[in-house]
Amino acid sequence: MIIIHNILSTFNIEKLPYFVQYLTTIMKKRERLNSRLGFILMSAGCAIGLGNVWRFPFITGKNGGAAFVLLYIAFLLLIGLPIMTMEFALGRASRANMALSYERLSDGDKKWGTIGTIAFSGNYILLMFYSVITGWLIYYFGSSVFGAFKTSASFPGFFSSLLSSPIKQTIFMAIGLLIAALVTLGGVEKSLEKISKIMMMILFVLMIALSIYALSLKGASKGLSFYLKPDFSKMKDIGIWSVIYDAMGQAFFTLSIGIGSLSIFGSYFSSERSLAGESIRIIGLDTIVALLSGLVIFPACFAYGTAPGAGPSLMFISLPEVFSKMTGGLFWGSIFFLAMVFAALSTLIAVFENIIAYWIDVRGWDRKKAVLLNSVLLFALSLPCVFGSNIWSAFTPLGKGSSILDLEDFIVSNVLLPLGSVVLVFFCTSRRYGWGWEGFIEEADKGKGFKFPKWIRFYCTYILPLIILVVFVAGIISKFK
Repeated sequence: MIIIHNILSTFNIEKLPYFVQYLTTIMKKRERLNSRLGFILMSAGCAIGLGNVWRFPFITGKNGGAAFVLLYIAFLLLIGLPIMTMEFALGRASRANMALSYERLSDGDKKWGTIGTIAFSGNYILLMFYSVITGWLIYYFGSSVFGAFKTSASFPGFFSSLLSSPIKQTIFMAIGLLIAALVTLGGVEKSLEKISKIMMMILFVLMIALSIYALSLKGASKGLSFYLKPDFSKMKDIGIWSVIYDAMGQAFFTLSIGIGSLSIFGSYFSSERSLAGESIRIIGLDTIVALLSGLVIFPACFAYGTAPGAGPSLMFISLPEVFSKMTGGLFWGSIFFLAMVFAALSTLIAVFENIIAYWIDVRGWDRKKAVLLNSVLLFALSLPCVFGSNIWSAFTPLGKGSSILDLEDFIVSNVLLPLGSVVLVFFCTSRRYGWGWEGFIEEADKGKGFKFPKWIRFYCTYILPLIILVVFVAGIISKFK
């Protein structure tokens, strides 16, 4: 995190007084989204990613199914909705990237500017491993199309062969970054908005088609019952507090809130609609994709005798084996991994755009120059994650069996996201030290639509930060227990 912050600092253009910087940036013609649908789908695309279609199914299976899903949805509303609304408000009020938003809305306080830049640095660390996982999915999609999963060969060996090859991982990681660079190069309205709409619509169609097919499989009813029929006695067997923490953590991390990945789209959005109402719609779409992924995976797993709580290996080892056994598995496996590629790319592109906006807003660069620099920079920064599973596999930063990917994921998921969210909540509720509740409510409630409930001010100011800190502390303890 400190290294990324230092890299950003070395590219400082002339240090103008704050009010001159402010006047310079607001006089520029800032890009805007062309439609409300574009804002909703782009923001949903950022939130919808591997947390929905990879982590959600296996963590639901691990925690007993339907009862966990109910808790997860409750925590989405309790934690995700207020923080997402705050992040959008931060972006729209400042019309800038988070690194500049904190400073601008605190009347030029440099300390807040530094905090904003550190939080923003999480976007780099996120892409350092997310680009590699996106490359894995592109490789799996291509392998499925060309018949690699036609027979139930050694699927653990298939995944291991990918991890042990730095050349394969580097090539497919670069393909993912190249796609993100080409999309963002075209600009917000002309390229990013249009392509995000297309990708998200295709993703929904693919997930619906896959879920319909999975539900038609013989034995799928057992998986459906496990997934949708709550059995709270399972929580007692697993451990009530463990299930509650996992539901809270999944609800928090699936939205990637706290590092400005979503606030940038708030900065492109008009003031015609209130932000709480739009946040509800985005969380709704995010939840629908997560639930659809469960409707695909649980019926298929139960139909073919695969454990639904198989853990992170579920997508890369267990599911290819399922596809190899089913009728038309080559086709359905290809469709599934295509959907996973779209889900991963939607987040990769959205976070990449946030990084590009930093160089445009804060550093004054043009889009082409910012895209070129960051394509090269992110490629280089992603290589340690590639090497962590092969030539640097002896380096186990979090203990036996861990890798550089695990370290980078830990820094983002367990440190920057929760701490960034605590800072965001404090900034939006404290007038003495930050922006303040009145400023936040005024921005959040602009336009038509559902207004942010003013009566939950006490909850947002005092209880919500405590919940986030519980997630943070519990995550640290569980990692090093």
